[in-house]
Amino acid sequence: MQQMGVAARNASRALAVASTATKSKALVTIAEALDAEREQIKAANAADLAAAQDNNVDQPLVDRLLLGDKGIDQMIEGLMQIDALKDPIGEVTDLSYRPTGIQIGKMRVPLGVIGMIYESRPNVTVDAAALCLKAGNACILRGGSEAFLSNQAIAACVTKGIVAAGLPEACVQLVATTDRSAVGEMLKLDEFVDVIVPRGGKGLIERVSRETRIPVIKHLDGICHVYIDADADVQKGIDLAFNSKAEKYAVCNAMETLLLHQQIAPQVLPPLVKKFATAQVELRGCERAVALSGVGPATEADWSEEYLAPILSIKIVDELEAAIEHINRYGSGHTDVIVTENYTCSRQFIQAVDSASVMVNASSQFADGFEYGLGAEVGISTDKLHARGPVGLEGLTSQKYVVYGDGEVRNR
Repeated sequence: MQQMGVAARNASRALAVASTATKSKALVTIAEALDAEREQIKAANAADLAAAQDNNVDQPLVDRLLLGDKGIDQMIEGLMQIDALKDPIGEVTDLSYRPTGIQIGKMRVPLGVIGMIYESRPNVTVDAAALCLKAGNACILRGGSEAFLSNQAIAACVTKGIVAAGLPEACVQLVATTDRSAVGEMLKLDEFVDVIVPRGGKGLIERVSRETRIPVIKHLDGICHVYIDADADVQKGIDLAFNSKAEKYAVCNAMETLLLHQQIAPQVLPPLVKKFATAQVELRGCERAVALSGVGPATEADWSEEYLAPILSIKIVDELEAAIEHINRYGSGHTDVIVTENYTCSRQFIQAVDSASVMVNASSQFADGFEYGLGAEVGISTDKLHARGPVGLEGLTSQKYVVYGDGEVRNR
């Protein structure tokens, strides 16, 4: 692992000064390789899926592991989107002259070496590699053992692109072992790795945060809310609530708690109960929700639960302020939605809810880098320093001050 760290640091220096055209060639070649090798990638993924079933891997992880033609097409499209994005590296902003005659500005620079530790989701291998390459960072990737063969097949395509562009192979390195101790070793590479990005279950993220001295970009939970306001369009509220939950369950941007204003609950909840029944979603409600629609009772623990499964908690609130208070108390700061036709209420919600993404009349499932036009993301951060929300190109860069002079000296 130490050798990987040394190689990544050396590669990061070459990548930091690589031209936009060189990085573009790498990304385009990776996309071409993914398309050419799709049958091999699908075969590797099928083997991983079979092993996951044999090992009784949790269903949410199995769902994230699946990678068919659609998934490969999305990876290719993500690469093309990233390639089309403006290269942030080297951009100088905020130039100004000081009274002394010097000129000061800020230059966008890579972070250096990114360490990615992730579970399931083999698409993260190419998303992370592509974003790191475009942002001028080397990366060390440690995928989950359940996606070992899929990750290797995808990483082989990434290597083809890097080599074709004339960049060091160590720009992107995949940890080629399923040994769990590799995670611990990677967390000790503070001399070589500048940032760690864990992407997976709460246990993984807590472990990474606890065991490393390397700065971490993370979110622990995706406890997302949809609040349907008294002034909401009823059908719009029903459609958005259903999509926010049922489009995909095992994702961090899925709704876990539905909040309903007491005035609109009688119009919205009964048809929603029927609709969720068709998707076999288990509903757990507060006392008023139980009385209104006959759903099962919720406990206090439900309000703090990220189910990642077809389970939804429902609470009826007296007013907008009560919904905001509930979200800020029980939410994870990930993504929260208001459904309303009232401009004033939407403004109040956006200003008062303390989350990385706050939405008005849109499904919570839009909260990812691909949908935000970032091409892809290495993860979603609910921290408030450096990066917040979907972490794309800019989140993988920093700024340094640049000062231009013409022989000026300082006299105190």
